[in-house]
Parts: sequence; C-alpha cells; structure tokens
Amino acid sequence: MNKNKYNMLNVLIVDDEPLATEIIQGFADSLPSLHVVGVCNDAMDALEIIKNEPIDLIFLDIQMPQLTGVELIRSLKNPPMVIFTTAYPNYAVEGFELDAVDYLLKPISKDRFIRAVQKAEEMAELRQSENHHAANFIFVKADKKMIKLKYDDILYVEGLKDYVIIRTTEGRVITLHTMKGLEEKLPQDKFIRIHRSFIVGISKVQAVVGNMIEIMQSNQRKQLPIGKSYREKISRMVNENKL
Repeated sequence: MNKNKYNMLNVLIVDDEPLATEIIQGFADSLPSLHVVGVCNDAMDALEIIKNEPIDLIFLDIQMPQLTGVELIRSLKNPPMVIFTTAYPNYAVEGFELDAVDYLLKPISKDRFIRAVQKAEEMAELRQSENHHAANFIFVKADKKMIKLKYDDILYVEGLKDYVIIRTTEGRVITLHTMKGLEEKLPQDKFIRIHRSFIVGISKVQAVVGNMIEIMQSNQRKQLPIGKSYREKISRMVNENKL
C-alpha cells in the first residue's frame, strides 16, 4: 500500500515486549495515515529518537525498566501526542492527566487500535487548525469530546486533585488535566497563575484586595487567593499596569 507522506502521522512505538511492538507495528503499517519512524524497547532509546526525529504520535508502554512511559512523557518539554499501551488498567487516570489521546489495554484488538488512531488524527487536525489561524481559543477534553473555549470567555481555572474546573462566562468545564500542563498551554499575555490552585484571565481582574484577586462572576464579585510565592509577581504587574 502506498502511503501519502503529506497526510501522515510520524509514529514511534515504545514497548519492552517484542510481541507487543510487533503487533502494534503490524496494525500501524496497515493504516495509510501512520508512518512508523522507529521501534524501541526502552524509554532511553526513545528519548534519542524523539530528539532527532519529528514524532507526532507515540504508542507508549507504561511499565518499562529504567524509565517508565509516564516518566518519559513528563521529561519532555513539548511531548508528542501519546497513546498509552499497558496490561495494567489502574494506570488510566495517570495517563489521562498527561493529556494522553487514549489508553489501550493489552491484548490490543485492531478495532480498538483504529479507534485510538482516529482520536489522534482528530487532535492533530485541531492542532493544525490552531497553528494556521491566530489562535484565540483552546480545546480541552471533557464529556468524551473536545470542547472549544475562547480565551476571552475564560474567567479562571481552579485545580483540584485529579482534574481542573475551567470557569467561563457561560458556566464551567471539568477536564482531566494538570494545572502545570494547562498553564503551559494558555498564553502568558492573557492568563496568570496566582496560586497553586488558580489561574486567572488577566482581562477579568477587577481589583487586587490585600492578598486576593477580585473578578466578576455572574454579575457578582468573586475573590480568589494569591499564593505566597506569587505575591511579588502580582505586585510587580500591578505597579507596571500589566494586570
């Protein structure tokens, strides 16, 4: 089968089980949208490939010697899309906290593999769309779909244990995400971290009252705490008229 390289995702397969890599590569080779760039049996080799090759999608085992799949993704500043593959279902939540496209439980069926790839293709299209336009929005996963949120509609983000609540002018969106990951995705000229549990839309700030940020929510004044380690930065931004 001839593959059109201009519409393909460059794929890396990482698993310490040779049979697993063989199965995944066989599935990938049968799909015209995937181009397997490399196959390796440990995360350290994967790091070298990621450093030297443009990788769009990783099929990544979680339990591996030396460096786990989760540790590998956390070590990357701008990780590719990832589909976790594992025999252990208890790792699912941790995988989705890292914005995994999907989570495949071994033994992997081809039907389930194809559905995961389709999710990756949809996410790649969304990212491409964002890159081709002056992005004034972000997509987040919630309620089994990708929800588009305009930056101007986001009031603040509140971090909880395993997910975040994004408060908007229309209501709220709950998504499995880390505060750090979301902070990196949101533009720094529009949003600011004020607390380990809060990110605020700069244009939504009405006042700074002591160690609190005041915004308007549903026509009412809402106060959010400024964390101790963020106070100096907030004070500087106030003095420079940047908040």
